[in-house]
Amino acid sequence: MISPNSPENAVICSAKGCRAAAVWVLAWNNPKLHTPERRKTWLACEEHREHLSQFLGVRGFLKDVVTLEEWEASASGS
Repeated sequence: MISPNSPENAVICSAKGCRAAAVWVLAWNNPKLHTPERRKTWLACEEHREHLSQFLGVRGFLKDVVTLEEWEASASGS
């Protein structure tokens, strides 16, 4: 598992200019470009989760928002 606390493995927020540790995964896809099952991801810190969710949501791209911990657990099959 990636530890956001170790600098070499830091998972940072996708918001422009933000260097905070990511806590959330925003799963999305652009239906004009991606198949329905494909999921791209943005990472978000607590401060930027709502802003990034709204950005994707108004475009109809946002599919799911889960904690980074949940995302990693589902990716590893746990």
